[in-house]
Amino acid sequence: MSERVVYLIGSAAPPVRDLGTLIAHLHRVGWRVCVFATPTAATWIDADALAEQTGFPVRNGQPGAEPVVLPDPDLILACPVTFNTVNKWAAGISDNSALGLLNETFGFKVPTYAMPYAKSTLAAHPAFAESLYRLKSWGVNILPNELVRPAEKKNPFVWDDLLDALPVMGHPRDFGKPDTGA
Repeated sequence: MSERVVYLIGSAAPPVRDLGTLIAHLHRVGWRVCVFATPTAATWIDADALAEQTGFPVRNGQPGAEPVVLPDPDLILACPVTFNTVNKWAAGISDNSALGLLNETFGFKVPTYAMPYAKSTLAAHPAFAESLYRLKSWGVNILPNELVRPAEKKNPFVWDDLLDALPVMGHPRDFGKPDTGA
């Protein structure tokens, strides 16, 4: 089985600090991962550790970064994607490299998923619902807001819930066996 490639775009919301765990799950089910971060998210993550884990540098639009040719994606996953990023994406704003990539997702013609992560007061804003609706109408698969939030703060993020919501993952529930493609 050849490995499939997912472009993982993270915004500055709490789950971005735990992307290494999500990446480990994705690797176990046969996905290669290329990470992109919004400028603020880039300050919340350990880009060197994620680069070592994925084999690709984390793309965050820092000036002077060496150009890197990445494999074409089979899947785009914006996770977590914040209130601000959702609204900018739906408006076609590309004021950083992560948003630029999100705006290019329509040209890749591969399944695209967004897992919003916005606190309830922001999620109640009418612009957020309108932006999610617009993205959905354009073919982006919108997952439930805060899907991976743990029941209690001391618990880890619930990445199983995210992977269960992605029918393209084909993952076994225990993450112990690679996807056979069957």
